[in-house]
Amino acid sequence: MRHEGLGFPHPLAFWSGCLLIMIGVVAHVPMFLHSAAMNYKMAGMEMDATMWVGMGVIPLGVLLAWFGLMPRLELLRQGSHGTINFHVADNSPLNVEHWKLVAALLVAVTVDVMKPATLGFVMPGMKDEYGISQSSSGTLALIALTGTAVGSILWGRLADLMGRRAAILLSALMFIGTAICGAMPSFTWNLIMCFLMGLSAGGLLPITFTLMAEVIPAAHRGWLLVALGGIGTAAGYLVASGAAAVLEPLFSWRALWFLGLPTGLIIIFLGRYIPESPRFLANVGLKRQAQAVLNRYNGVLDRDEPEHVEVEEAASEGDKGLKQMLTGPYAPISLGLVGAGLAWGLVNFGFLLWLPTNLRDMGMSPEAANGLLAKSGFLALPGIVAVMWLYHAWSSIKTLVTFIALTALSLLVFFVLGLLSIQSSLAITFATAGLLISASGVIAMLIPYAAEIYPVHLRGTGAGLVAASSKAGGILGAVCGVIGVFSDLAFSALIISVPLLIFGGLLLKNGIDTRGRRLEEIHAAVTFKAASRFSAVTPQESEAT
Repeated sequence: MRHEGLGFPHPLAFWSGCLLIMIGVVAHVPMFLHSAAMNYKMAGMEMDATMWVGMGVIPLGVLLAWFGLMPRLELLRQGSHGTINFHVADNSPLNVEHWKLVAALLVAVTVDVMKPATLGFVMPGMKDEYGISQSSSGTLALIALTGTAVGSILWGRLADLMGRRAAILLSALMFIGTAICGAMPSFTWNLIMCFLMGLSAGGLLPITFTLMAEVIPAAHRGWLLVALGGIGTAAGYLVASGAAAVLEPLFSWRALWFLGLPTGLIIIFLGRYIPESPRFLANVGLKRQAQAVLNRYNGVLDRDEPEHVEVEEAASEGDKGLKQMLTGPYAPISLGLVGAGLAWGLVNFGFLLWLPTNLRDMGMSPEAANGLLAKSGFLALPGIVAVMWLYHAWSSIKTLVTFIALTALSLLVFFVLGLLSIQSSLAITFATAGLLISASGVIAMLIPYAAEIYPVHLRGTGAGLVAASSKAGGILGAVCGVIGVFSDLAFSALIISVPLLIFGGLLLKNGIDTRGRRLEEIHAAVTFKAASRFSAVTPQESEAT
């Protein structure tokens, strides 16, 4: 018997679309195999008719699969838009079904992280095959990063319109289609496909956190969200490096792009363990389907909910989307999260990227600089464990703000070191380790916190926007690197640390502790805190009204 929330409105259309996409990708394999005699170098080769047909079939398959999921949009338009009395058994223990979901979403996060990580392994081979410069090959990373930023916002919004499960599956299908990047004979085609690959993969991360936040019981939600990000990121880099070590010597760098086919198919077939969010279903008026999903996860949907229980409200058609996030009670929180994401991108894709060069400019030998960074990275490994414990046992918002402040503090240490030209290995080691630990902690909490803090009709959009901000920070970091901002260690450390402190303070003032609280309670707390900034209403008076 099929579970509610696990099927497809039009299964024949969906699976036919999947088949067409796979046929389109496989159509590019013969030409790839034909290039084996040339060490799989396809630069300059003319695409044959089979490849052109395959390229045309893929978008048709995506549209057909989309149609297989489209009735979700129709149901949304027909759903009720009043207050929904939705109560989840957030005190229930984790069971086998929860762990199946966690495992399936872990695979999705791993695949999402794997593709950007693969860029570093394909760029050297691509540079040699196409005969392009180092700066030209770097364009690939910039295009891919832009794709992931756009994809995070796009898929986050679609998740709020179509549903979390539908968006995950459609994103995975588009990801499969972009595997043909491995057979592209020109660098221009690689840039186009790499943007589309980033566009598709960029949506997996925010949607998985959104779905997990809405299904996992409140008592376990926080630490599992942080663990999902930390373990998924590590697994993604491990899979990317392992695949490069095994496949690249045999089939060249192109084989790493073809991995999009099997890895995407794994997500599709794990779809049976990925339910639709019960909160999303209830929010669009599909209470029977929400009840069925909750029954599977030991949840309860109360038809006669006590009046004192605070619930999330469905949005009216006029206040949905980014406008409500940027102008309503969530505006200061959104500004703080997006600002922190941008600053983190500058740290990770700018400051840390240029740190080895700056250390050498300070007089340190290349061997000593690389050894120092490796030692610092080893010291930073236990940081994610500390983040998980603090987020779960102390306070979600205070832990996030603390790690933002530690990131700024580490940068200020570099500011002093650069300003005074101090070359102390001990000081540089601790400053680098502190920066790696704190920056890793920040990104491990940003998207999980966004997935908890926003209401159900904005949760996918909010998580997508915050995820996109970190990618946008990377794009800004690349631009700053080109114009020479990071060539000055002290100056670059200072201009990133100041905004970090400002955005951290904004979050500390306006953020809500989500630890162990129901999502509906979090929404009510944010609304009340925003209202209290403009009036002297007490909690008792608010309850009385």
